[in-house]
Amino acid sequence: MEKRIEFEQITSLDPDWVREQIDHFMEEDIPDGDATTQATITESAPVISNMLAAEPFVFCGESIIPYCFPEPCLVDVKKKDGEWVQSGNTLAIITGPAGPILTYERVTLNLIQRLCGISTETKKYCDLDLPDHFKVMDTRKTTPGLRKFEKYAVSMGGGWNHRLDLTSGILIKDNHLQAAGSVKAAIEQSRDQNSNNLPIELEVDTLDQLREGLEMNVDGFLLDNMSPETVKKAVGIIRSVSNGESIFVEASGGINYGSLESYAWTGIDGVSMSAITAQASAVDIKLEFE
Repeated sequence: MEKRIEFEQITSLDPDWVREQIDHFMEEDIPDGDATTQATITESAPVISNMLAAEPFVFCGESIIPYCFPEPCLVDVKKKDGEWVQSGNTLAIITGPAGPILTYERVTLNLIQRLCGISTETKKYCDLDLPDHFKVMDTRKTTPGLRKFEKYAVSMGGGWNHRLDLTSGILIKDNHLQAAGSVKAAIEQSRDQNSNNLPIELEVDTLDQLREGLEMNVDGFLLDNMSPETVKKAVGIIRSVSNGESIFVEASGGINYGSLESYAWTGIDGVSMSAITAQASAVDIKLEFE
C-alpha cells in the first residue's frame, strides 16, 4: 500500500547548479588567485591528468566531476555513479592546461572523496539482511552547504532521502511538543498552519504518545530510541487501526550497523540514521599527471 509520506529523492544533479556550487567553493580557495600555480606555470600547454582510486569504494562523481574544472579543460569520466571501483581504477581523465587543473584539483578531490565515502558507508548498511523495500534513510545531520550533494551520495549508495530541509515536511519532535504543550496541541496547530498540505509526522518516545498521535490521524511516526521489541509492539498498534498500513513508520536513535537488522524486521518502513553521513570517512583519491 502506498504510504502517506514520500519525500523527494535526490537522484540527479543539475549541471548548472553543480557549477554554481563549485564557483562558491573556489571563492574560498582562490580569493585573489592561485599564487603557487601563477608563479610556477608559465605556459598553457595541455596536460593529461588521471583521477585514480587508491582504495575500493562506491563511486559518486559521474554527475559532478565534469563540472568541476573550467574551460578549456575536457573531462572524461570512466565510472558510473553507484559502481564499486577498485584500487588503481581510473575514475576520470582531465585534459587541459596545467594551470586550471592544478588550481581546481584540491576542491574537486575534497568533494568527491567525501561523497564517495558517504555512498560507500550507505551501501554497507544497505547490503545487510534487510526486507524488500526497507529504507535506509539519511537525516538532516549533513555538512552545511553540502546537503544536496550528500543526499545525492546517499541515493547513489542505495539509500533513501528523508526530508531535504525544514520546508519539505512537518516533523514534530520532543522539543516542539514541549513548546506546544501537548501532542494534541502540536498537531492541531500544525494542521491550522499547514497551508501547503505537507505530510505530518510525529516523533514519539512512548506508546502512550503513539496512541495520541493515532487518534489525531497523523501521516507518519518516528519511533525514537525504542528497543526492537517496543518498536515491533508499536508497529502492531499502528497497523491495526483503519488505514494503518498507509501510515509511514520509521525508527531512529541509537541504531547502528550492528543493530540495524534487528530493527529492520519489526515491520517498520525504514530507519533514519545520521551514521551514513556524519560518520562516513572520506575515501582516498589521487590526481596524477601523465
